[in-house]
Amino acid sequence: MKFKIVTPEKILLETEADSVTLPTQMGEITVLPHHIPLVANLAAGEASYKHAGKQEFFAISGGVLEVKKDSELVILADTAEAGHEIDLKEAEAARDAAKQLMTQASEPKAVAEAAAAFGRHVARIKVAHKHRTKTHQHIQS
Repeated sequence: MKFKIVTPEKILLETEADSVTLPTQMGEITVLPHHIPLVANLAAGEASYKHAGKQEFFAISGGVLEVKKDSELVILADTAEAGHEIDLKEAEAARDAAKQLMTQASEPKAVAEAAAAFGRHVARIKVAHKHRTKTHQHIQS
């Protein structure tokens, strides 16, 4: 099926996929060719796609997915990063800062925003680790 990821800044990916696994607000789903038409809200988390026996991972912060009737899946993401794009040290520092904000915030809205940021950065770290493991790059934490 045709698979495309678009962010406000760029087209991150445009490829063919045998399957795509995504985090939605209702839980994780896997989309296969000839899936019924669907529109769903994405949640922040780890996503992946498979094509020709290879699996690629990316981190997504939310957005909307649309499965079209002609075996086409389009993701309109708030932000998305492929595993090779993620700076692991920066993601870990951002995660730690979000965790600290969660413990120091006094207003419920500030706590919720920090918790959401923490979740996004944890997903980025997982995707970075999976990419480095898959490509056998050395990981320093």
